[in-house]
Amino acid sequence: MSGMNVNPRGSSTTPGDDATYVPDPCLIVTMLREASNFMASRRGLLPILSSLARCASLGSLSPGCKCSFIGTASTLQIMAEALGLALPGSALMPATSPDLLDYAREAGRQSVRLAKMKNMKPSDIVTMDSFENAILVHAAISGSTNCLLHIPAIAHEFGIEITGDTFDRLHRGAHYLLDVRPAGRWPAEVFYYAGGVPAIMEEIKEHLHLDVMTVTGKTLGENLEELKANGFYERCNKWLDDFNKRYNVKVTKEDIIRPYDKPIGENGSIAVLKGNLAPEGAVIKHTACPKEMFKAVLNARPFDSEEACLDAVIHHKVQKGDAVFIRYEGPKGSGMPEMFYTSEAISSDKELGKSIALITDGRFSGASTGPVIGHCSPEAVDGGPIALVEEGDLIEIDVEERKLNIVGVAGKRMTPEEIDKILMERRKQWKPKERKYKKGVLRLFSELAASPMKGAYLEYDK
Repeated sequence: MSGMNVNPRGSSTTPGDDATYVPDPCLIVTMLREASNFMASRRGLLPILSSLARCASLGSLSPGCKCSFIGTASTLQIMAEALGLALPGSALMPATSPDLLDYAREAGRQSVRLAKMKNMKPSDIVTMDSFENAILVHAAISGSTNCLLHIPAIAHEFGIEITGDTFDRLHRGAHYLLDVRPAGRWPAEVFYYAGGVPAIMEEIKEHLHLDVMTVTGKTLGENLEELKANGFYERCNKWLDDFNKRYNVKVTKEDIIRPYDKPIGENGSIAVLKGNLAPEGAVIKHTACPKEMFKAVLNARPFDSEEACLDAVIHHKVQKGDAVFIRYEGPKGSGMPEMFYTSEAISSDKELGKSIALITDGRFSGASTGPVIGHCSPEAVDGGPIALVEEGDLIEIDVEERKLNIVGVAGKRMTPEEIDKILMERRKQWKPKERKYKKGVLRLFSELAASPMKGAYLEYDK
């Protein structure tokens, strides 16, 4: 009915009072990372699954087992507010916040007001300028790479074209400010205490389109000024003081959200790599990637499913210097699941996490860290170059230059012209795999899904 985005249950969780507070973004994620040690020692999956089941069962009793980091859910809450589709200051409110019920009620009241107003549908509110604002906020918070699927797909519904190239353009030179997990130090709970989305926007204000409309019926600039006048930041500071007393720490607003002139980084948080391996692009969150892997030439180890790749990692068939490929996991191939288990098994290994890369046409969890490159496009099921990679190919990664290329075969360097000729011959021999989904909605999606770099929406008119 309106352009409002309200989810009273969609708040960030806080550590449970019935358990010792361990400053970690998500106990389940931590346990999965520790699980790699079990896998490496071949002790089996039973102790891992038992621990996960215990944690899952405790989740209904204690928020201590729930996630509190800038993953996909948290990122999309922030994006809703940054787009002007949620009340100012409402994103990532802690589940225990007394403000939560007040915001929920005001959201309901504002929804009714919007329904009575003319020209205040989401399509009236959201513009290209709104999306640019959201992407700049995404850069400042080191948001989930899954935003490169969701934001272009949302924009498509509005008749606006957003692609991976849009993200890459806006992230270049953008200041990365938020020191919250998984890339930073603090749990997501403190993001709200530091002033949330409005505080981020104040720091990057000179780069934002302040005249865009929002669900309040006011412009972004007017909303930011009103928050400074109505005591919002004073309330946030009070909650931060309470947090410090609760956990006997001394965290300041500047520890959580860096001032613009003292950023954590000055090149955004994601990069779109291109080359003969990914002509349409592939995505890496460089803020969560070891510096050692920003520029590397690795040996290709292709697998046609995550299960096959994970088995190889568990049984030590992957070595330092490998570029591990998981393919046929894109939108058309298998619905584009996240390659969470394999990425965590690799990034948790002290040696492998800094010496190999994981490249896929699938995607990753918002919690994923390490040298992981996703959304490789065109995907394998469409005959993209990732489908043509063979064992022993040399793979060049250069994050700063935005390159992802096949630069050699059988361990031997070759010229770009030679590589193009070899790929042309391989393409003649390549045969499409049998369709995974043969009926229902999943078959429709596997036939009509757009490129991951466009948002993987249903592309009816090609």
